[in-house]
Amino acid sequence: MKAYKSYTICASLWNQTFPSHWGILPLYAIAREKSICNCVDLPLLSVYLDVGVIPFSAKEEKRTNVTSKDLSKYQRVDCGDFVLNNQQAWRGSVGVAFDTGIVSPAYIVLSMNDSFNRKYANYLLRSRIMVDQYLINSKSVGSIQRNIYWPALKRVMVPVPPRPEQDQIVRFLDWKVSSINKLIGVNQKQIECLNEKLLTVVNDLLTHGVKQNRAYMKTNMDWASEIPLEWEISRVRNHFEILKRIAGSEGFDVFSVTQQGLKVRNINLYEGQLAANYSGYQFVYPGEFAMNHMDLLTGGVGIADHLGVTSPDYRVFRLFDEERCYAAYYLKIFQLCYRRHAFYRFGRGAANVGRWRLPASAFKNFEIPLPPYDEQIEIVRAIEIEEHKIKTVIDCLQQEIDVLKEFKKRLIADVVTGKIDVRGIEIPEYDLVEEDSDGESEENTESMEGEMDEE
Repeated sequence: MKAYKSYTICASLWNQTFPSHWGILPLYAIAREKSICNCVDLPLLSVYLDVGVIPFSAKEEKRTNVTSKDLSKYQRVDCGDFVLNNQQAWRGSVGVAFDTGIVSPAYIVLSMNDSFNRKYANYLLRSRIMVDQYLINSKSVGSIQRNIYWPALKRVMVPVPPRPEQDQIVRFLDWKVSSINKLIGVNQKQIECLNEKLLTVVNDLLTHGVKQNRAYMKTNMDWASEIPLEWEISRVRNHFEILKRIAGSEGFDVFSVTQQGLKVRNINLYEGQLAANYSGYQFVYPGEFAMNHMDLLTGGVGIADHLGVTSPDYRVFRLFDEERCYAAYYLKIFQLCYRRHAFYRFGRGAANVGRWRLPASAFKNFEIPLPPYDEQIEIVRAIEIEEHKIKTVIDCLQQEIDVLKEFKKRLIADVVTGKIDVRGIEIPEYDLVEEDSDGESEENTESMEGEMDEE
């Protein structure tokens, strides 16, 4: 690929060079702020990192944020409008809409003029050169948030090629990005298959054990239709107790509960929903469990390896029957129950807004197998061996995906800023492959935390 013949330095964009015949305009010259409300009959739209603006319904089944019941203040978005999550624009939570709908009243909605091909605008306005400008024009709010507003946003500088050149850039990028997306999709499909294989192996080991040629008995457990005849069936309450200890001060590691277990959250990064302070969070001591029982679709459970705190709305519990129960075995049980949605039928709440929680009484009465203690240890060891083998392959595939994604970002950035001249390139026939919509949502909504069941 070749470069343009002539470039001009743009001092206001860190002395970067752009093709000499391109315009460099402030955003206010090509866009204007709009806010049209009382459009409650229109569908909801969401803004996703790395994906842009998509219909709410496209990811509704995976959402955990709560949408306001009153949509009268939500803003209308038309095809071609530029939408920014004003708190997360600096991370790239922006995009051009290709559907008509409504978004949060806290978002910024801009109507673009006819100088832009809207697909080119979507590539450009989500590229690194623009996101860096959103960052430096955002205002820090305390230590946990950055907001951007139109008076600062309107002054960001936008490279504007001639319209025919924009059209060619879109044709070129659609072609190249589709080929990259296709390769990413192949790897993601392989990862899905490997994860499902691992889930099946783990399920079999947890419910059938490691011994061969044994008799089995039927159970009423959804996720375990049979277990070895010599095992017992018990309930959570016979081996675990629920705890509640509010920290009362800050300075402790904050645990996020994920499907992979507990992870220490970096509260200095402006990611997701953050508390104003963490003094109201509850302690989790080493060896104790914490679970997100407020979300039975994408929630998780883990064991703490050091003292920390977690959300006051999560469930912290400990194993007290250590003579008969191996904690790591039951961690595998609970994690499997999340992935198999075994807890789901015992939940209650409003699933349509992401509030499907597991009451304390249902959790305490949840049936679990009780193998001999020594076999619990053997099962965990066998699972760890299988996990290591499969996850090694998954890690390799994920590394390939990361490289492809980074290459895609670099290619888009180089083309939309004129580092590469694609005007004379002939575009062959190809299958258009859109970006995967399994991105991270950055909705500006209230936290779900706060509606507790009685313990």
